[in-house]
Amino acid sequence: MTASVTASVTCSVTCSVTCSVRLDVAGVPVCALKTPLKTLLKTPLMAPRVKGPAIVIVPSNPESVFTYGAPALKFGPGASAEIGFDLGQYGVRRVLVVTDAGVAATGAPARIAEQIAGFGLHAEVYDGVHVEPTDESLLAAIGHARASGPWDAFVAVGGGSSIDTAKAVNLLTTNPGELMDYVNAPIGAGRAPSRPLKPLVAVPTTTGTGSESTTICVLDVLGLKVKTGISHARLRPVLAVVDPNLTVTQPPEVTAAAGMDVLCHALESYTARPYTSYERRRPEERVPYCGSNPVADMWSEQAIRLLAGSFRTAVRHGDDAEARGAMALAATFAGLGFGNAGVHIPHANAYPIAGRVKDFHPRGYPGGAPMVPHGMAVALTAPEAFRFTFEADPARHLRAAALLDPSAAVPDEPAEFLPGVLTALMRDVGIPNGTGGVGYAQADVPALVEGAMKQQRLLTTSPRPVREEDLAGILTRSLSLW
Repeated sequence: MTASVTASVTCSVTCSVTCSVRLDVAGVPVCALKTPLKTLLKTPLMAPRVKGPAIVIVPSNPESVFTYGAPALKFGPGASAEIGFDLGQYGVRRVLVVTDAGVAATGAPARIAEQIAGFGLHAEVYDGVHVEPTDESLLAAIGHARASGPWDAFVAVGGGSSIDTAKAVNLLTTNPGELMDYVNAPIGAGRAPSRPLKPLVAVPTTTGTGSESTTICVLDVLGLKVKTGISHARLRPVLAVVDPNLTVTQPPEVTAAAGMDVLCHALESYTARPYTSYERRRPEERVPYCGSNPVADMWSEQAIRLLAGSFRTAVRHGDDAEARGAMALAATFAGLGFGNAGVHIPHANAYPIAGRVKDFHPRGYPGGAPMVPHGMAVALTAPEAFRFTFEADPARHLRAAALLDPSAAVPDEPAEFLPGVLTALMRDVGIPNGTGGVGYAQADVPALVEGAMKQQRLLTTSPRPVREEDLAGILTRSLSLW
């Protein structure tokens, strides 16, 4: 066998960069990632990972099992008109529709309640959901449901705020205890529900959160100025009804922020620590976020492909039915992926970014209290986070970038590929220029690090171990992105 040699070549695939690379025994250029670039960018779905010069987490007793869960799904224009029939299959009689005032103003929740009643069920609308839920707003919704109940089922109509509120209402009207008993440790007690929950149907009106597919409820704990969550498999809706017709009322700014949430769900789950890198768990120790795996990878890749062709159009032309449909499908696919694989650094950073907001008021959202929308908060540190995680699996990061922008050229420094195409997209859809664009400064970094370090449920999914100094660097470099 002939030994490999090094030569200066220009790759003939997408990068067109002249650099010094190794030639394999067949004379094929091999980049520093130890993978022929043509192979890397044309790898079929669900192909095994190609390992580069990486920081690899090696367990002493590797996990060999991954889990996958998802709700039943009904997708398509007009799907929301059939919810009453669907609920009838669960034998329910009294249904609480949970939404926020903005979505209620579109008439969709009332229309859905009327359609439910048309199938012989009793349905009422609660429109007191707070956009970006807080512990106070969840307690108010729980109190309303307890006072007006009992309820046999819940239907959440809206974005992640409505769906997450309905999850909390369902949990606390079926199980004993208080809200903080179930909030993730160390902020709350992290208690698991001891009783079954009622059927929850999730009807997203934004193309973003993927909450209709997940086991997570996210909230701001106002007294601690931190965003956190409740996580348990029983919180997952029994049915996701995705009707693209309900998404056309989203303002461009909401489409942009929610779409960045979709994209980061897909990118973070795709680059998450693989399930085989964990120590083997006992059956009772298994959690919904089990690490990247072949099934979640498939959904994440398809979500990125859909976003590549529809995101910019949906922001600029909100009445484009094809783009709206693709975004709704991308959000669903991404939820099916990250709801099992998990997310990591960008989402961990997003919680304190949103929780410690000062006086930022985004366009397109309700007035009143300052807020950084969740998807926007996630996006603001994503480019720097993916620079940090690149070396854990270079091939995976490059493939994600190529899926997101198939026309982009691979830069001289491969680690810049994904941050580069991600930043270009953020600029095009109107995301602020880093955390400085939403009011943060260098002096705020320590507090943001403190808040992010509390999100160990997410940080343990990072493909690289994350220390406080790592987060400080990511957050500092994210003050301005371009």
